[in-house]
Amino acid sequence: MKKFDKDRLLLAAAGPVLALVSALVLTMIVLAASGVDPIDPLRIMIEQASYEDIQVLIINQAGIYFLAALAVAIGFRMNLFNIGVDGQYRLAAMVSAVVGASVSLPGPLHVLLIVLVAMATGAFWSGIAGILKARRGVSEVVSTIMLNAIATSLIAWLILPKNLGVQPPGSNDLTTGDIPESGWFPALSLSGGDIYGFTFIAFALGVVYWFVLNRTRFGFDLRASGASESAAQASGVEPKKMIMTAMLISGAVAGLTGMPLLLGESHTYNLSFPLGVGFTGITVALLGRNNPIGIFFSAFLIAFIDKASAGLDTEGYAKEIGTIMQGLIVIAVVVSYELVRRYGIRRQQQKVGEELAAGHALKTDNKEVAA
Repeated sequence: MKKFDKDRLLLAAAGPVLALVSALVLTMIVLAASGVDPIDPLRIMIEQASYEDIQVLIINQAGIYFLAALAVAIGFRMNLFNIGVDGQYRLAAMVSAVVGASVSLPGPLHVLLIVLVAMATGAFWSGIAGILKARRGVSEVVSTIMLNAIATSLIAWLILPKNLGVQPPGSNDLTTGDIPESGWFPALSLSGGDIYGFTFIAFALGVVYWFVLNRTRFGFDLRASGASESAAQASGVEPKKMIMTAMLISGAVAGLTGMPLLLGESHTYNLSFPLGVGFTGITVALLGRNNPIGIFFSAFLIAFIDKASAGLDTEGYAKEIGTIMQGLIVIAVVVSYELVRRYGIRRQQQKVGEELAAGHALKTDNKEVAA
């Protein structure tokens, strides 16, 4: 048993390690082929990360990516590919910002209302894909991609001044209005800047995610349904109900993705609100293998690449090097995990063969002794 656990642990670690090493090597090859020093940009990025203000930016960004990846991971554990996290998060951030700017409540209640509205909006938007999947068998990949596009257009329409938006005097920007200070989430002030208070809530949700998935009956039903719908149904689990539940929870967590930024810094939704966070969450979830600890470190890695690469242009290098690295990580993750999976299968088959051979030899020896 100990040997099996050790092998399983090594295989689990082999995928991310192989992916990161491969992505690093490929990045260096791409830079060298482009006539760029393959080492110096990496040195600059590490140097950038030594500054306190960049470290604060990395922590804040990691919290946002962590929430997006958790939303994706919940779907993955049910064998659902929720690509709509980006649309769910942006729509939830906008609607909750509108509500937050429209009411006046005591601090904790104001923050709680904003958070609940964000979760409800994200769950509603992902629930559409869940209904289509459970009732009509529509692929959640197709439906969530289309819902992303619909969310983008819906936000663009809702934020118009004639609808729910506000255009500050003398500005071309469109916002949802400022949330009163009672709706701000307290931050941790450091010399390098403020760490969003909701970032710590994000990381705490990782513990909740692990506990629910691994220590509750619901988590077992969710994992069982993702592994085999027929087997789960035979054990009394309703797969369609689990599909809806997983999509609703995934959407609710996706709705929280914008809360660190909304409650900690911007205090409004505007045209500059980050795009593509949900898609980055897919990368983080894949690299972290849907494990909260793996997702935690993966979120910091991607956040480091994001923020540390922003200073490359001041040193004469294109800051898009960071984007190249992230893209290569995605490719390397897919390839390395498949290689590790195939090796694991071969290794398991080899061990089974060795055990059968040992059992056959023991049986033969026993027969010879008896004779």
